[in-house]
Amino acid sequence: MQKEVVSIDLGSNSFRVLKYDCINNKIISEYNQVVGTADNLISTGLISQEAQDRVIKALKKSIEIVNYDPSSAIAVTTAAMRKATNNQKVLQNFEEQTSVKFSIIDGIEEARLTLLAVKYALKREKINSSKFILLDIGGGSTEIIVNTNDEYKAHSFDFGIVTMTQKFLEHNDLHKDLAKKKTQIKEYLDSLNINLSEYEFVATAGTPTTIAAVKLGQDFFSYDRNVVNGTVVNLNDLQNCLNIFDECSKDEITKLVGSGRIEFIQVGIYIYKTIFEVLEKNESIVLDDGLREGVAINHCISNCTKSKV
Repeated sequence: MQKEVVSIDLGSNSFRVLKYDCINNKIISEYNQVVGTADNLISTGLISQEAQDRVIKALKKSIEIVNYDPSSAIAVTTAAMRKATNNQKVLQNFEEQTSVKFSIIDGIEEARLTLLAVKYALKREKINSSKFILLDIGGGSTEIIVNTNDEYKAHSFDFGIVTMTQKFLEHNDLHKDLAKKKTQIKEYLDSLNINLSEYEFVATAGTPTTIAAVKLGQDFFSYDRNVVNGTVVNLNDLQNCLNIFDECSKDEITKLVGSGRIEFIQVGIYIYKTIFEVLEKNESIVLDDGLREGVAINHCISNCTKSKV
């Protein structure tokens, strides 16, 4: 069995690297950076050269900090690259510049891998994981996964904090757009014919973890994933964050959420609030674990299975 694996998740806004211990199921080291992959994607349909340069810079920095062989990393990329018409050229550029070879995964595979990480996280946090609805708010897509014991149903919705913010800046109709998304999500959940009251509401990704961190008195520089994991946030916590962002200066908000996320965080909160309303829930369990952890765990399991054959 492979002892260690390095996984990379390149999203629409964030770049995340993880070195994972397959034997003990623990994080060895990590690197996170906002890279703005999807900047101007809505208007151009392209991953810009500036965004590519930021990703390449982050890749090279992560290789130095996490200390890994880039050619052996398990690297995936999601919604922004799925949408971009120049995706193959972009990924070829990344490989030529850094030796990291990315795979574009679809929304359903993204959901499966994220769910895998969250199941491990719930077990680690000693939280019942038999029935829950998982929300993963990404930059370019939003995944909703309904887990019932050992079975799950997943759907990837074609909106996220980055793409919705870009549309909002162009058309100024965020709440009208969210009302449409709310109807779509409700129709999907209704089609599953489940009793929502039986399911816990679990959320991962940057928006939920930011709200949890603010609730705990942390900021971007003091963020501790081990403390954030398992935190319960409610609708009042979401409103408190919105109030803080309305009242604080740009510098104060940047200290809370980090640079490169300030323009997206409020839209993220409104998306999160919309899901609360659809599910008719008052609170949500927050986890930091997501796609990159799922990619690593999946690789560990696959290698373990192969070694036994």
